[in-house]
Amino acid sequence: MYRAIVASRIRRAWRHVDQGDYAYVLNQLAPTFVHRFAGDHALAGIRHQPEAVRAWYQRLYRLLPGIRFEVTDVLVGGWPWRTRAVALVGARATVADGPYENEVAQVIDLRWGRITGLSMHEDTQRLAAALARLHAAGVPEAAAPPIQDPAEPVSPRTPAPAPRR
Repeated sequence: MYRAIVASRIRRAWRHVDQGDYAYVLNQLAPTFVHRFAGDHALAGIRHQPEAVRAWYQRLYRLLPGIRFEVTDVLVGGWPWRTRAVALVGARATVADGPYENEVAQVIDLRWGRITGLSMHEDTQRLAAALARLHAAGVPEAAAPPIQDPAEPVSPRTPAPAPRR
């Protein structure tokens, strides 16, 4: 029963993302999490802060407006204190001069219902080629470096590290 509930929640999250409502996913993040997208392109990288994940989703929707997602399967294992799920998802969009289609395997780690890890794996060569087509069509952001976490501000109360001897 637990696994069926988790699978249902994951499918619901993808329905929200399919509609452009990434805030639904942001609200599910644990205080400490990691968001990964494999590859070497504008959507790649590792993020640990909600602001960076928000910027990532905003870039995704700017680069691939009208992108559609369809969940084909969700596999769930573990218990509430340590759950791992894999969602298999088809992605479709129109990119510059033609269609873009890919398959995503998303690994989701959960602790007590909160997302502690999201890792997206897809054919990164296909995605990089689509982004290169966008860049050639005049979309500079398609060749931008990956979005990273914002720099941590240094608190004036933080003592300077002790000198090494």
